[in-house]
Amino acid sequence: MNFTQRISSYFILAILLTLSFASHAEPGLWQLEKNGVKSYLFGTVHVGDSSMKGLPSKVTKAIDATDKVIVEVDISAISPMEMQRRSMPFMMLKNGKTLKSELSEQNYSKLKQYFSNKSIDIAMFDNLAPWAVMVTMMQMEFQNAGFSDQTGIDKQVLAYAKTKNKQIGELETLEYQMEMFNHMSLLSNEMIEETFEQLADVETYFITLVDAWKNGDMDTLTKYYNESFDDSNYGEISEQVMLIERNNNWVKELTPRLAKEQLFIAVGALHLPEQHGLLKQFKEQGITVTRL
Repeated sequence: MNFTQRISSYFILAILLTLSFASHAEPGLWQLEKNGVKSYLFGTVHVGDSSMKGLPSKVTKAIDATDKVIVEVDISAISPMEMQRRSMPFMMLKNGKTLKSELSEQNYSKLKQYFSNKSIDIAMFDNLAPWAVMVTMMQMEFQNAGFSDQTGIDKQVLAYAKTKNKQIGELETLEYQMEMFNHMSLLSNEMIEETFEQLADVETYFITLVDAWKNGDMDTLTKYYNESFDDSNYGEISEQVMLIERNNNWVKELTPRLAKEQLFIAVGALHLPEQHGLLKQFKEQGITVTRL
């Protein structure tokens, strides 16, 4: 698989990790009940290590008890070739723009040094949008830390659901999620700076969050949420684009369905907490939310 195909296949799995980390000793699972109809909401991570193979029994039982599994995007249904065809138009810069023209001189120099240290020529990225380069960096670091999409919880949920012949539904399209990052192109420098900050402390920004997900530690999840989406310009805009708007769309779509369909909803765990999170919003819609 060439370099372009690799980042096309991984980009959504890698970048959404920043959106999807979740006191109980297991990952967070909630029952949603409306008019006597029971559904489930599960916070996921999109990559995992070997210790994360196999879904908790309470999760598989919840899937068994529902009629349809709802995910953000069913990437398992998209072939690598199709992924490349659909993603590349969003990832490539247009109108004569280059990676160098989209970043400050300082950030471009940092990127050049970062890839040079890995024996990679930054020229390979000349025509890629900064967010796509950021995804590539994160994906490489995840792999170095022993994490892979193959043990990601979303992929395991989908695999199990398909063995049970469950219907699969999507909340968004692949194109919608990629366009989300293009909307933040004016903040490319802030995005790159944030990425370097996180990569400088993988233990805090990644390992600790995975451990929090494993233990269903919502306090740590909430703390990370507030640190990531602070009152800076980048924090406020990224929260609006990546979380608030999407959560609002999902609640609008799912609320009427929860009164008549038994659904297992698996989305990134960072969509669950705080005032705009799914847990609070579903409660406000008259849905009984119970931690299992």
